[in-house]
Amino acid sequence: MKFKDLLNGFIRLHILHHAAEHEIYGQWIIEELARHGYKLSPGTLYPLLSAMEQRGYLKSRKQREGRTARKLYRATPLGKKGLALAKVRVKEFTGEAMKG
Repeated sequence: MKFKDLLNGFIRLHILHHAAEHEIYGQWIIEELARHGYKLSPGTLYPLLSAMEQRGYLKSRKQREGRTARKLYRATPLGKKGLALAKVRVKEFTGEAMKG
């Protein structure tokens, strides 16, 4: 996708948005982002989720289902606080950018 560097922040915000509402997992978020036109591979998404977890925005837990294990992510209090601030900033910046 062109302009990936400009849109990467929106991907993180979208992940945080859903993780603040309910637990998410990799394949689900890949499909969710694809509905919005973002085609991410697991090789791109999982390092992003890991980095968000290391920075304290997400917390994960493993869920076992038979022989398979799935990593579920949820927004932390820090992630929710960051999301709230980002919503204010995005409204401010997009409002200014959309004028004229």
